[in-house]
Amino acid sequence: MNNQPKEQKTLDFGRGPSRMNGKGATPKKFTGTLLRIWQYMKQQKLRMILVVFMVLLSTLFTLAGPYLIGVTIDDYILKGDITGTIVMSAILACIYILISITTWAQALIMVNVSLLTIKKIRQELFDQLQSLSLKFFDKRSYGELMSRVTNDIDQLHAALSQSVIQIVSSVLTITGVAIAMIALNGVMAIVAFLVIPLMFLATKAIVSYSSRYFSARQRDLGEVNAKVEESISGLEIISLYGKEDDVLTSFNYQNESLRTSSIRAEISSGFLGPVNNFMNNLGLAFIIFTGALLAIVNMASIGMIASFVTYSRNFYRPINQLSNLITTFQSAIAGAERVFEVLDEKTDIVDRPKALKVSALLGNVEFRNVSFAYEKIEVLSSLNFSVKAGETIAIVGPTGSGKTTIIQLLARFYDVTKGAIYIDGADIRDYEIRLLRKNIGIVLQDSYLFSGTVMENIRYGKLKAKDTDVIEAAKLASAHAFIKHLPKGYDTLIESGGSNLSQGQRQLLSIARAMLSNPNILILDEATSSIDTQTEIQIQKGLAQLTKGKTTFVIAHRLKTIENANHIMVIKDGEIAEQGTHQHLYNQNGVYAEMYNQQFLSH
Repeated sequence: MNNQPKEQKTLDFGRGPSRMNGKGATPKKFTGTLLRIWQYMKQQKLRMILVVFMVLLSTLFTLAGPYLIGVTIDDYILKGDITGTIVMSAILACIYILISITTWAQALIMVNVSLLTIKKIRQELFDQLQSLSLKFFDKRSYGELMSRVTNDIDQLHAALSQSVIQIVSSVLTITGVAIAMIALNGVMAIVAFLVIPLMFLATKAIVSYSSRYFSARQRDLGEVNAKVEESISGLEIISLYGKEDDVLTSFNYQNESLRTSSIRAEISSGFLGPVNNFMNNLGLAFIIFTGALLAIVNMASIGMIASFVTYSRNFYRPINQLSNLITTFQSAIAGAERVFEVLDEKTDIVDRPKALKVSALLGNVEFRNVSFAYEKIEVLSSLNFSVKAGETIAIVGPTGSGKTTIIQLLARFYDVTKGAIYIDGADIRDYEIRLLRKNIGIVLQDSYLFSGTVMENIRYGKLKAKDTDVIEAAKLASAHAFIKHLPKGYDTLIESGGSNLSQGQRQLLSIARAMLSNPNILILDEATSSIDTQTEIQIQKGLAQLTKGKTTFVIAHRLKTIENANHIMVIKDGEIAEQGTHQHLYNQNGVYAEMYNQQFLSH
């Protein structure tokens, strides 16, 4: 049970959430994002230098080819020199073979650079997700976050592995070819350059228009993933209420939104190719026309014109490639911004300077005037109570009253809005977070198991524990009996989330995990709610041993199980309505007595 009043979400099985309808945010910091990506890539200086060297060789060979073609035509073919023509043809063949080799080598190196860069970014993103507080996850669906870890990073990988080389190669080729063209014939070079401003203006207009759709596409892809994750996780409930058609309708809408934003992105950016091809052909026509006029007046040879035409193709082609690469980079930048948005998220739960490092806590707990508000909605108000080391305090109250919030504050999943929580006389915000939580064991109502064996899941509470210690913890939790009957006993593989076990079995393993960690402060949040009465009696014996000498917080709906608690606190609407021992509260004939009598009358 989570008492945090999260952001309101409506189950809209019809039309779905509103869309941007094409008017979305463009990538906000294109240049800044590129520079940030470069910070990762430049960590591989040697590989990057080698890539640039290979690109330089490839560019030099590419520049040499057209020049040698002109020489071959003027000096050998037109003069009927067959031997010279064969030699020059062989040299040209070697040059183009070397171009292929250097191109392959630079692609191979760049793939490694890209994969290492993506690995580092993905690792940092995962590390960041592990460090963020629960408040961050309260507002975001897991499917949408998964989309950032997978789809958005994959878009960036595609851009880095395929496009960086092309950009470097294109820039070098354009520069080199421009110099060669000017050297060959200045008049024809000026004619060739005339279409460049037109290509630049057309590219700028198209990119400015299409960039918003690439951002929308990445966002819609994240929402589709979120819907898939939500539908798979809630498949049992969807089937139970017969909402398959409604879910399909909702998914179809979101899928259609993704299709629409994708079409708009692809179509708008798709104009780049045809427009630039038209500009290329227009420039080529001008070049041929100019060359023909110069040839007529003997100001240009046939070989020179052939070389110039080949150079012009090599000049326009990389410009075209750069324009087309913008489409890839638009997707990559939109994805990278979503990744960096998470990386830049600041967690509100951090260690204070010179945080206290403790190996163990005694377990004296005190709440002093503690209030907590979530998104400006007050959940707890002015709580004051204390628990001595080794005592058991039971927290009861209606659903949504704030019981779970109390233990979440104690474990510092959230920080209090007002007041302070003290353990052993020190504010919990003064303790190092990792060590604080290491000394607190929690068994939640909704237990979670990881993919792995039964042994590994129990050992999660204490990674260095021996097998015998794990088995002993399972026995104390009354889990040993059912584990023995599993196909491979303690070596039985558990599916993610423990879907191949019953809810009761999952909770037994969760209790065993807490027993193995053996903390001095123990929190049981309705830990036996999914277990039958007979098993619960057995577990209570184990819990009695586990809680002996430990400060224990128990949240329970079955009031019969907390009669022996040292202190019982009744929470209602975020405030302490009553507190005392079972007998004291029962004799008061107040809220607690009413709850207690209702449970027994119902039975």
